[in-house]
Amino acid sequence: MLRKTSLFLTILVVAIVLMLGLQNTPTGEARIQQIVLGASKGDSPAKTKPAEDTAYVPPFRTAGRHIVDANGQRFKLASVNWYGASDIYFVPGGLDFRHRTEIAKTIKRMGFNSVRFPYSDQMVIDNPIISPEYISANLDLLDKSELKRDGNHSQEHQGPRALAVYDACIKAMTDEGIAVIPNNHITNAAWCDGKNLCDSSWKNDHYGPACKVRQTTESWTDHWITIMKPHVNNPLVIGADLRNEPRGLWGTMTWNMFATASEKASEALLKLNPNWLMFVEGISSANDCSGARTRPIKLSISDRVVYSSHVYSWSGWSTLVPYHKRPYPSFALDMERNWGFLLRGNIAPVWLGEFGTSHGGGPGDHHYWDNLMTYMRETDVDWGYWALNPRKPEKYDNETYGLLADDWETVIDDWRFRDLQSLMS
Repeated sequence: MLRKTSLFLTILVVAIVLMLGLQNTPTGEARIQQIVLGASKGDSPAKTKPAEDTAYVPPFRTAGRHIVDANGQRFKLASVNWYGASDIYFVPGGLDFRHRTEIAKTIKRMGFNSVRFPYSDQMVIDNPIISPEYISANLDLLDKSELKRDGNHSQEHQGPRALAVYDACIKAMTDEGIAVIPNNHITNAAWCDGKNLCDSSWKNDHYGPACKVRQTTESWTDHWITIMKPHVNNPLVIGADLRNEPRGLWGTMTWNMFATASEKASEALLKLNPNWLMFVEGISSANDCSGARTRPIKLSISDRVVYSSHVYSWSGWSTLVPYHKRPYPSFALDMERNWGFLLRGNIAPVWLGEFGTSHGGGPGDHHYWDNLMTYMRETDVDWGYWALNPRKPEKYDNETYGLLADDWETVIDDWRFRDLQSLMS
């Protein structure tokens, strides 16, 4: 009798514990609220600023100059660029050093709430097998895990496809509560240096056989559908940065041309998921959004458009004087003309999707940076720093703009990062 009573009490206690556990297990939406943008708690490394302990509820939309969540609360993008998938090896940087989940946790601990995640059209077209040597810290991505974790990186083992690696990294980031914005960075898989006309805009069919990877507006849109379709049900894949730094030979690529193409691609993507935001960069290498004054982007769902600009020390195409030599009044006037008017007039959000400078930093770098920080604070603009990576892919050159050391874990805690932290608050 005593044994039966004891067994009954044990079963009763276990049942109560399980019921309490189920009551405290968040629903799908509650789980999203807990992890999104700093709502999940965790220890942060010294001298880094975690994202604010605030829950945001997807989906997101625009309201005047702000991006807001489902409750109308502002969601200010404080992003970092994590590149590599757009480059020669088709794989995000750092996967040979750290697991993708660890990189995502580092991004979160640094205080960033979102990531701009570049890809190339060639990656979508070829979808090549990724050699295990480039994902040696992520061998769980190998089919059936045939490769033992013993450092044997021979080519005989089948690696995953590039798109599978890209998708796995997106999942790692969103599982950590980081919003992700895929970015069509370049047509050919290469470092974007502006030298190849075939990469200068979303299409290059007008250049004929000169381009190795040929692309039309239609194929560009199809590639976008391929990239975004796996993430239709992931609420933290919040939109698409349609094309990096559109440009062309003098006078051959107008704002109207890119606006029209952007509307076509956006409508195709909104059919997949009407909640996605459409990020449209300015022309002249993303410097100039002034065309939106008279020719704004118009979509069937009106509150989905975010304009985007890039500002570097060498920018300033409207004159012969680059920004690292401009006095602040001249610099600020250019910002107002190019994109600041969209914020001042409460017309639409602007995301400064790329800016950055070297951690060494000469006088010109500091001058540009100080001017930009002043203007960003004045306008409270959304932003995305270039870049997280410590190294460039092809020749393993030092990425002097990077925020991480070569171990992909140690934060370079310098004047740049401290200023970025101040922008997060």
